[in-house]
Amino acid sequence: MANALSVDLRERVVAAVSDGLSRRAAAARFGVSVSSAVRWVELARNSGGVTPKPRGGDQRSARIEAHAPLILGMMEKTPDVTLGELRAALAEQGIGAGVATLWRFFERRRITLKKRPRMPASRIAPTS
Repeated sequence: MANALSVDLRERVVAAVSDGLSRRAAAARFGVSVSSAVRWVELARNSGGVTPKPRGGDQRSARIEAHAPLILGMMEKTPDVTLGELRAALAEQGIGAGVATLWRFFERRRITLKKRPRMPASRIAPTS
């Protein structure tokens, strides 16, 4: 992806439009697309500035984070639940989530569960 155009250029386009130039004419004058000129003028009108929004970052985890109390509650009830079982339990409640989504959910909280095979019964003393 290309980088955002400079704030200086954005401000000059908006100033040209506010001085009476049409958005199309301002776009042609400064060598930007008409859609960018239209968006910048609207942004300046609505927010008072033309600074670009931050780019990147996580955009989708909020959907699963909204159900965090439910997921963590399920983990408390059944501590050895697998991600597949957890996914199925969420699907029964109408919450769609993939195994990878749940894995990232637990990774953010540094919750790990190592599934190990049970130890064989002791021959010497009973184990509980």
